[in-house]
Formats: sequence, C-alpha cells, structure tokens
Amino acid sequence: MSIQWFPGHMTSARKKAAETMAQTDVVIEVLDARLPEASSNPMIRELRLARQRPCLKLLNKADLADPEATRAWLDFYNAQPGVKAVAISCKKPGDATRVPALCKTLAPHRKDGIKPLRMLIMGIPNVGKSTLMNALLKRRVAAVGDEPAVTKSQLSQDLGPTMSITDTPGLMWPKIAHDSDGYMLAASHAIGRNAVIDSEVAAFLGALLLERYPGLLAARYQLDEAGADGIGVVEAVARKRGCITRTRHGSELDLEKAAMILLTDYRDGRLGRISLETPASRSAMLAQAIAEES
Repeated sequence: MSIQWFPGHMTSARKKAAETMAQTDVVIEVLDARLPEASSNPMIRELRLARQRPCLKLLNKADLADPEATRAWLDFYNAQPGVKAVAISCKKPGDATRVPALCKTLAPHRKDGIKPLRMLIMGIPNVGKSTLMNALLKRRVAAVGDEPAVTKSQLSQDLGPTMSITDTPGLMWPKIAHDSDGYMLAASHAIGRNAVIDSEVAAFLGALLLERYPGLLAARYQLDEAGADGIGVVEAVARKRGCITRTRHGSELDLEKAAMILLTDYRDGRLGRISLETPASRSAMLAQAIAEES
C-alpha cells in the first residue's frame, strides 16, 4: 500500500507560507528527530531556496530518538550551506529559549536592532511547531493536539521589540515519493489515520524494529525474534497484551488493537529511544530506489 495524504487546506496554506517567506529572515524547519529526512517537506526546501533564506533545522523529539543516529543527522545537516541544525525537545522550555539566538547567527544583518528579526516556523503536521510557538511566547497561543493538522491558519506574534515569529499549519506535499517514507510518517503519527491501515503500518514498524532494535522489542513484549517478521511482531503483541476478539467460531487475535498498542508504545517512547532512519540507511534506500528505476 502506498500512503498519500494531502488535505485540501494545505494548498492554500502553502501559498500563504510562500507569501510570508518573502517577509522572513530565517526559516525554522521543525523535523521529527526519529526520521529527519522522511519528515522534511521538499516544498519547504524549494520555497526557502527560491528566496535564498537560511534555515534552522530543529530535530524535535530528540528525547525519543536514538542519540547516536541524532548525532549523525546533525553532522549531515550542519555540513549543508545556509543550514544550522540542533536537537531539542520543544516540551523542555530551556530548549526552546535557545532558538532566537540560533536564528540571529543565521541573519547577521538583523543584529543592529533597526529592523526586527523575522522568523517563520514550518514543518509537516504533528512535529511540534505549535508547541515550540507556545514555549517561545511562554503562553498558550497556538492550538496543540495529538492529531495531525490541528493548526489550520498562520499565527504571528512579537517576541519583544526586536523579533517576531510566525507559526504555520503543518504542510505535507502532494506525492510521497518513497513508500517507506509514508510508512515512517504514519508510524510517527504525522499522517491522518483516515489515510492509513494501522495493522499495515504496525507491521512495517515491527519489521524495522526487528532489524535495528530487536532487544527493545524483546524487553517490552518478551518477543522471541527468531524467525519472526513484521506481522509476527504484531501477533506477538496481541498475545502478550491479550488482544483477543470473539467470533462465531471461537476466538482470534485482534491485530488492529495490537497494532495500536505497538504504534502508541513507539510514539510515546515506551519502547526506548528509537530512530527509524539514519543518514546511512537513507542513502541506501535512495540508492536502491534509483537501481529499481533504471
């Protein structure tokens, strides 16, 4: 199954973001630290490069990501021109307070204080943009929820006399080019549930965890990974958590319920600190995609 999700309001949100970027000094792109490239909207890159705007990439939810993978991603991004990358957790107020100073380093022409530093928060749904906005302002001005696409319109606020910041709705792009990206985004709850089948997403996640973090699966679910696959992981979760549904012919495993348990455990960090991709795995995936196309 190929996962695609581009709600209608995002077309107008993209147009409005392009207009706002013309009056912006620094783009703050919020990424999910567990899948930084999969959660990076290519339209954002196109818009900021067209306007030649520097970018502060915030690898948010770093407290849920594998620290070793996060360090590799920071090296990857910080080697790019016009980009500065840091790992943060927007739920930690101290992390958010670093953002304005980091933006100032990317816009030295605003250091004189004559004109305010204008910052624009962008990113896909459910990566923590509104949480960052609220943390910077030290009050709740942006709606926050555990579902993608809670924010539907832009919100601009002053951060004192010399800085302003604008929060934008989460933006997806019209076509997700790589199936694995769609599944990683769905597993991390950046895509609405109406566009996915939870059991398929959980099977993808289970297979990835078997490959990279088998110990965490075994610790959480007492899973014997020998000979298991992604569906086997979901089945094991169903047996361990008692996900049984009654039928006319007896009973069977409730795989949908088990899928949500696995996905929720991953999303909430109960499995441990997990990254779904690294620069190396990303490079390998892209190389394989090119080989399959040729």
